[in-house]
Amino acid sequence: MTIHVGTSGWSYDHWTGVLYPDGMPPRDRLARYVEAFGTVELNASFYRWPRDVTFASWRRRTPEGFVLSVKAPRGLTHAKRLYAPERWAERIAGSWHELGEARGVLLVQLGPQQERDDARLDYFLGRLPWWVRVAVELRHPSWHDDAVYGLLERHGAAYCVMSGAGLPCVLRTTAPFVYVRLHGPDHDHLYGGSYSDDDLRWWADRMREWEASGREVLAYFNNDGGGNAVRNAWRLRELLGR
Repeated sequence: MTIHVGTSGWSYDHWTGVLYPDGMPPRDRLARYVEAFGTVELNASFYRWPRDVTFASWRRRTPEGFVLSVKAPRGLTHAKRLYAPERWAERIAGSWHELGEARGVLLVQLGPQQERDDARLDYFLGRLPWWVRVAVELRHPSWHDDAVYGLLERHGAAYCVMSGAGLPCVLRTTAPFVYVRLHGPDHDHLYGGSYSDDDLRWWADRMREWEASGREVLAYFNNDGGGNAVRNAWRLRELLGR
């Protein structure tokens, strides 16, 4: 099986001098990113869902074997809270089709105030085509129940394993793949700090265990400040021997 390690997003001004050379225009950042990593989690889609032609462009601009995961739009997850998802499900499927072999996982992040609603989550997952792999990030504590994990498992959807301030770190697997979001080690501020080597060795051990069980692993660092995500992703890959 495979362990993919990357970052959440790629176009950050403060990565200049870390991943991008001085003076590199934003349009060239993706080309540099794919030289350094084999996967990325697109975060801009949360704020504005791209056009299908944009997804097709990303497919053309990334090398064979590159994996692009995409965060679902906030209009679906935070404004409508998954209610009446048919229009969004259709639009997502069209975009997913354009990604072709580059498509990874659709990340569905529910807000920290969205309490458990099994029927709504079940209905939403049932509206997605079978060929759209999905991971669900559940931040409200009411979701953390065996019945919810069973619901995800029935749909082949991954429970998103989280690391970050105020977030539960539940090492639960519900799909043939494991989706991990590393939001930073700072205990007080989400997306803050840089993981220590001890932290990264611990995560490397968990990922090897999941891989040994026959699961594909996709892990994305979201502590982008100061280039921490880039450095942590590089170091984790070193520890994994990849």
